[in-house]
Amino acid sequence: MSGPRPGRTHDITAARHDHIVEHLKAAGLGALADLGFLGLDKDCNNQVVVTGYKAARARKLTTGQKTANRIIAAGRAPVEHGFAHLKTWRILTKLRTSPARATNLLHALLVLTNLELDR
Repeated sequence: MSGPRPGRTHDITAARHDHIVEHLKAAGLGALADLGFLGLDKDCNNQVVVTGYKAARARKLTTGQKTANRIIAAGRAPVEHGFAHLKTWRILTKLRTSPARATNLLHALLVLTNLELDR
């Protein structure tokens, strides 16, 4: 989890700033990402960030591309559900403190959420 950023910061900008691709490669990991991360990982031979396919007005998706998008979405669903679960902690919506404290609070909520789910 990275530190706080202004709400207007685009996902791919934050990922580039935090060198996500380099960290994933160093750890030998990969990531499934939404279409907001298209173009993040430009290394076609050793790609670690997998995104779906984006349709355009002039170019519709093929059946294979649609299937690939569904598989990626199914893999990302548990993570999205985890984010939704964190949002049930209403304190995050009413937080009026320093962004640094908000990051520490979110770390604590992750621990509490994991404890809650383990029961």
